[in-house]
Parts: sequence; C-alpha cells; structure tokens
Amino acid sequence: MMTESRVYRSELALPDYPQNLAEMLNRNSEKFVEHPIYQEIQNNEYVPLMWQKFQHDVISIQHTLRSWGLQMGNRMAILSQNRQEMLELELAVMAMGAIAVPIFAGYPSSWANAYVEFCEPKFVAVADETQYKKLLSPKSFERVIHFDPISQMEKNTILFSELLSETGSSSYISGEDVTPRSVCLMMYTSGTMGRPKSVQLTHRNILSQQAAMRILWKLSHRDRFLSYLPWHHSFGGIFEKYAAINNGAVLSLENGYGKSIETLLDNWKKVFPTAFFSVPRIYQNIATQILQDEAIEQVIFHDELRFIFTAAAPLPKNISNMFEDRGIPVYEGWGLTETSPCCTMTDPKVPREPGVVGKPIPGVSLRLAEDGEIMVKGLNVMTGYFKNREETEKVLTRDGWFYTGDVGEFVETGLRLISRKDRIFKLSNAEKVIPTEIENLIAKDCVYLAHGYVAGSGKAYTVILLFPNRAMFSQKSDNFQLMEGCKCPENTEEYSRCLVNCLKNWNDSIELKYSRLKKAMLVDYELSIENEELTPSMKLAPNVIGKVFKANIEFLYGEEERPPHKVYVINLE
Repeated sequence: MMTESRVYRSELALPDYPQNLAEMLNRNSEKFVEHPIYQEIQNNEYVPLMWQKFQHDVISIQHTLRSWGLQMGNRMAILSQNRQEMLELELAVMAMGAIAVPIFAGYPSSWANAYVEFCEPKFVAVADETQYKKLLSPKSFERVIHFDPISQMEKNTILFSELLSETGSSSYISGEDVTPRSVCLMMYTSGTMGRPKSVQLTHRNILSQQAAMRILWKLSHRDRFLSYLPWHHSFGGIFEKYAAINNGAVLSLENGYGKSIETLLDNWKKVFPTAFFSVPRIYQNIATQILQDEAIEQVIFHDELRFIFTAAAPLPKNISNMFEDRGIPVYEGWGLTETSPCCTMTDPKVPREPGVVGKPIPGVSLRLAEDGEIMVKGLNVMTGYFKNREETEKVLTRDGWFYTGDVGEFVETGLRLISRKDRIFKLSNAEKVIPTEIENLIAKDCVYLAHGYVAGSGKAYTVILLFPNRAMFSQKSDNFQLMEGCKCPENTEEYSRCLVNCLKNWNDSIELKYSRLKKAMLVDYELSIENEELTPSMKLAPNVIGKVFKANIEFLYGEEERPPHKVYVINLE
C-alpha cells in the first residue's frame, strides 16, 4: 500500500478541444481548405496534399471500408513506412470509430506476422510486395489492401487506389458521434522480447495531449514540419504527427527516413522547417555537418526556424548550446507510449540540466511511489494493454494512476530521470548500482560511441559493453565535439585503444567506488531497430541487449568462450 505523496501538476488548465478525430479533421478541412496538410517527394520536388483533397480521400476510404463491413472497434493492421496512403488510411479508420494498428515495416517476416496476428485484425494493409510476403496466411484476412501493385493477386487483395473511387452521399468525414473514450489506435511497445504489449489509446488520449501542447507552442498553419520519425512509434506517430495535423501545419515527409544526413539536409533546403522533432543522434550528425560547412549552418538556422524538440535520450549540452546560442529554443520531453506519449516538457528559458526533463504539461499529474517510481495520471493515460489483463493490472491502479517503470526525483526545475526501475541491480555485496547513470556519463562525452550497456547483477563488479558510432570514423570531427586529448580514431581497433584512458577518467568521476567498471568490451557491431536492439526512437532496448549479448557479458566474467562478434576487451583495474 503506497502512502500519500505530493502530486505535481501544471498550473495551466486544458482548453476546450475536439471530442474525437472526425470533429478535428472536419474542422480543419473547412478552416484550411487549400492549405496543405502533408507533402512528400515526387521527381525530386515536394508535392502537396491539400486539406480539401485529403478530406475527399478520407470520405471515400470510409465509404468503401464501411461497404466491406468495417465497423466500430474493428482493427486494421498496417505494415508500411510513412507515406501518404498510410496517413489517409490510418486517419480514415480511426475517425470512423475503428482501430488502426501500425506495425514497423522493418521487422523480419516472423515478427511482423506475429504482431499482425496478435491484434486480430479484420483487414490488413501493406505497402508493397515485400510487406505482403511477410504475411504467412494472407487469405485468412477478409481484405488485404496494398499501396503499390503486387504480383500475386488473391481474391481478397485490393489496390489502395480502388478505395478512392466512391464517396457516397457524405460531404464530411464520418465519426463525429464516436465517444472520446473509444480506442482508435494500438501501438506495440518495443524491446519486450516476450508476449507482445499493444497499448490501446483513445481519441481523448491523443487530443487532450494536443490541447496541452497548443498552449505551450502556439503552432499554426504557417508552421512547417520536416518529419522522419516512424509512425508506428508514439514519438512520431502521435506526438509529432498530430502536433502538425491538429494545428493545420504542413507535415513534410523526410524521404531518407533519418538514415542519410545528406538526404535530410537536401530536404531541409526544400522545406525550411519551422519546427523539427528528432532524437539526439540526428542532432549530433547535423552539428557535425554545420561545423564542417558554413553554408549548411545558414540553411539549418534560417530565419523562420522557431524551435527544435528532442526526446528518447539526453541531448549533449554542446549540441543544445549550438541551437540556443543562435536563438533557437530547445525543448526536451519525457513520456511513454502508454501516456500518449508526453508527460513533461522543459522550459527553454531555464538552463538545461542533465537528466531533467521539465515539469508536467497541462492535464497531467505526477507523483512518486515509495521506491521512487514515477506515476502518471491524466487524460493522456492509456486504457490498457490489448489482450493482456495481467500486465494492465500491474501498471494501472483503480483510481487511474499509471506506474511508468521509470525512477526519478523532483528538483526545482522539474522531474529528473534516474533510471528504468528494472535496470537498477545489486552486486553480490548487496550494493545498489544505477547503470543508466554510468551509461549517460560516458555517452554524453564521446561522439564515437553509439551506445553503452552496463551489467553486473549478482556479480562482484560492474562491466560495460560499448557499441561504436561507426559513421564517425569516416568524418572529420571538430574540436567542439571532442573530449580533450581525443585521438580521433579512424576504425574500431584504434577506438579500442583510444578508449583506455577515457574509460579510466570516466571511472574516476564515478563517486561510488563499488559502481566503477572493472572491465569493458567494445563490440564491433551495429545495433538496429530491425532486430529490436534499439527502440524506434533509437534508445537501447536493455531487455534485448541483455539476452542477445549474454555471452559477451559472461566472457567478461570469465564464464564463457570468446563471443562470435569481433570484440576488444579493456581491463580497467
């Protein structure tokens, strides 16, 4: 039984907001008509989709889906990268009272098929033949909609363009009678490596969050977003996407999907975004380019850039300074898919502190459990996990408080994150170690390091696995990015030698001696979202890493044969 603890909430009240997505979309369609809602690259130029055309397409899609028997509460699984067809289909489904289930297009066939089947969809949509072939039993679904042509046509397959042929008698997107508490979106949490957890989110979850952000950001139809964040994940698929759509701003697809800094910069020149949402790794790549080319600096820091937003991992201070020194506010937030996702936001007028993710946004309340676990209550909290009552009851109290699994503390400037609760472990001498504090200490200083993973539960000492940022080996770094005395390695072997002194210096800065590392292993391996080693927001998936690299960890304790990857062991005693 938890004793009462102080509740932290915003002094700002939520303004009125639409009760469901259909109401919001119809309102904006009338308000913005000839203004673009979305655009993507065709023949090397952005081609806009106007609100009027978008509304017409969504009405047509709804008419066709309804004629096929799609009803309120039915699910539509979608296997696709971000694209116009996905946007229109997803919003049509959600607005009419059915449920969209976006699934990462990069999953291998076995995982993709398992996620599709778990959500028990009435219909499935796929981008192309590659995604279609991931379905082990496509005939088992009532309909399979494909965006691009496929060669193996079945009786139940239909090309997306055929959904746009009729509009029926309606001139409005249907669904304004859908209740705010109706589930409209299901998103899988990442990195579980067990029974899938699919978060059920409602119209109210999404729109209450956007009402809060409208107070803080004051976005409008004059704003432009350059978007690469994937829509199967809450950061891009809820927070960024609906920030644009809800306010009438144009959402421009970054067709490199954040994987090529050259493509991103080329798209930046075409769009000149006024707001940009990203994870720290992309900001680091942008900073590298800026420092090497003054022309790129002028492109990035154009006169209309209003702010940038960062999440998923701490943004190094030198990167945020680069924007702040040029008058560009840097916002950082924290939240989970289960909270739609944002719970806190930093104030750009307040100097940034490592690990501090700001104060609760309007409509969200926070408090700490006895063990420091952060709890959230508000209109943004999910209804529960699909077909997983046991896990739902573990994290949701009867009076609406959600146990986040994150441990933190409140300081003057807001919430300070300490660690994921399940990452904190005890050594064999019963001393408690917070691995994320060590990982963040190292990651914030070294641009050649992509990720670090500290282990040691039940052992006599701690060890760390290090994964290099290979892309940096081929780039000319600026002193602005480098630690003092950095040897600027050009390959993994050189980096392993470079790390020796750095690791010893980092170790010396760890106050608690029992937490200091005794051994490190540099693993010449690139973690990926596709293998679930990284989340879609590029965070380390610790549950996965601990299992996949178990042999590497045990080798550092002398309990296994040498692991299969090319590795470099560094002794720190």
